[in-house]
Amino acid sequence: MKAIGLMAGTSLDGIDAALVELAGSGGRVAASLLAFQTYPYSGETVRYILEASDPATGSVDKVARLNFYLGELFAEAANKLLAEAGVGAGEVDYIGSHGQTIQHLPAPVKMGRHQVRATLQVAEPSVIAARTGITTVADFRPADVAAGGTGAPLVPYVDFLLFRHQTRARFLVNIGGIANGTLLPAGMEDPLLVIASDIGPGNMIINELVARMTNRKSDYDRDGRLAARGKVIPKLLTRLLQHRFLAEPLPKSTGREQFGASLVNAILRDHPPRHKSDYQDLIATATALTAQAIHRHYRTFHAGATPAHEVIVSGGGAKNLTLMELLTGLFDPIPVASSDEYGVSALAKEAMAFAILAGETLNRRPGNLPGATGARAPVVLGKIAPAPRGR
Repeated sequence: MKAIGLMAGTSLDGIDAALVELAGSGGRVAASLLAFQTYPYSGETVRYILEASDPATGSVDKVARLNFYLGELFAEAANKLLAEAGVGAGEVDYIGSHGQTIQHLPAPVKMGRHQVRATLQVAEPSVIAARTGITTVADFRPADVAAGGTGAPLVPYVDFLLFRHQTRARFLVNIGGIANGTLLPAGMEDPLLVIASDIGPGNMIINELVARMTNRKSDYDRDGRLAARGKVIPKLLTRLLQHRFLAEPLPKSTGREQFGASLVNAILRDHPPRHKSDYQDLIATATALTAQAIHRHYRTFHAGATPAHEVIVSGGGAKNLTLMELLTGLFDPIPVASSDEYGVSALAKEAMAFAILAGETLNRRPGNLPGATGARAPVVLGKIAPAPRGR
């Protein structure tokens, strides 16, 4: 089968679109990447998302309109990818769309007689199905939350499908806006034994500092060049590493609410930058925070029980050479490499993951892992928007 995976992360860099060919089913799925592209968000779109996501500026009408607006953009991304790949919509079996996270609130809050967790991803799947003519599966996280989970991370099931190895234990790290990690012991055959979790900040703090430094003309540290020019601020790094989320037990999940603009605002209040070099020092510190949080997470939650033979990194962070160098030093002698070296595109992996998860949904198979989200049981994820005229 052919499928498209659509993913927009908390880094707000744009829509990742992956055209994937899939074979097999259940615990034996093979995925080949046929085409991939990232379609950047405009500055206007980023502003819409940030306004809708912030309780101080968001409103019901903004969220409602954003849902349909992003549906149009996600559909455009799918159609552009097909045109660039020379593949017709009729050749694609389905689309799996993660959408754009607006709020992720995994900590339960008492409302009436209930303890309520919540998560909200937008990019209306009915619009995607209507504009592409392809059945679309979306809104994956709520089913896990309804089963008592935190709704994230969901990629660990795909890590299990694509990366498990008979003789080598692997620690999979995905560094998007948020970093998450999956430990796969050697010879693992049961996905329900996988232990995975969000780790903490990935690129989110780095990207926001770059955006502030450049007046939002840039939103990421290409190759980690700015971090390489800066010097880590030891006292700030020590304080950031004391963030309560980093010490919370597994499973756990986080997002922009804890590691977004409000945290960056606090950093800038305490360390107001006067020159470009000051920003570079802050970016170097944020990069060191991501690297040390990842290593500390592995050492605290995984190393004692199942030491890894190798660390495999995916997501935009895999392209940050300074971050990868820091991880290599921290994990030494365990080798650290990009998932590109294992035949899975570091940039496309998450979009590929939602193509695979959508296939599981259409086949009525669970896609969450209780060991990653804390759900009471595996459940079928997502909601299905049929193609027009039942295609």
